[in-house]
Amino acid sequence: MGFGLIVIGDEILSGRREDKHMRRAIELLGARGLALDWAEYIGDDRERITATLRRTLAGPDIVFCTGGIGATPDDHTRQCVAAALGVDLALHPEARELIALRIAETANGDPVKADLNQPENQHRFKMGEFPVGARIIPNSYNRIPGFSVADHHFMPGFPVMAWPMMEWVLDNRYAHLFHQDTEVSRAFYVFEAPESTLTPLMEQVEASFAGIRVFSLPSVGDAARGDKFVRRHIDLGVKGPADMVGPAYAMLLDGVRAMGFEIVEQ
Repeated sequence: MGFGLIVIGDEILSGRREDKHMRRAIELLGARGLALDWAEYIGDDRERITATLRRTLAGPDIVFCTGGIGATPDDHTRQCVAAALGVDLALHPEARELIALRIAETANGDPVKADLNQPENQHRFKMGEFPVGARIIPNSYNRIPGFSVADHHFMPGFPVMAWPMMEWVLDNRYAHLFHQDTEVSRAFYVFEAPESTLTPLMEQVEASFAGIRVFSLPSVGDAARGDKFVRRHIDLGVKGPADMVGPAYAMLLDGVRAMGFEIVEQ
């Protein structure tokens, strides 16, 4: 079981809006000792969304999905989830109550606006039509809920709504998974070193310590970080079980030092 993220919306793929969900998902998971294993971006295409969800729903992963659960013509997620599961959409009773409460709140005492039989309000109830068997995800921002089916959790594309909903799901559904992974990491910067020169040492470290993974993140230079980092450098390190990271890190650090390259520890 891993954690995945699906971000839906043409506006992300066209560049009209920049995705912020992946960074926030990483932060929320990391604060709980968890990690994001994969992410996918999909446009507002029903066939592609349905095919993706059919695949991920058949897998073991916990998946957060943002976008497309509204009731405008370009919102398809609710329908695609139902199609992927082979079930109908139906107005969820609790969602209806929450939407009705929101209608009353926004009417500000106007009996016409508060009339649930008004066409506009009837249309709002479509936002509570979820696949049969879905569970509610509360929305602290405006009450309009998201929904869950199995270990897939669907929420709006708006960060102000999606992020608290994601936290709620984690804290109420998956607290038993928090901080179970003892994996840690340590790294240092190496300056003006070709990756090809370092690769044999990296392979030797991984071969010497089962469960240790070496990572190498090269940069051609980053002036914003100061004079030293204007030069070519590599963010080099190890990650894995806490009891092995220390000796693996020491082996990697000593090996690079022996090659004579400049090092700055993090």
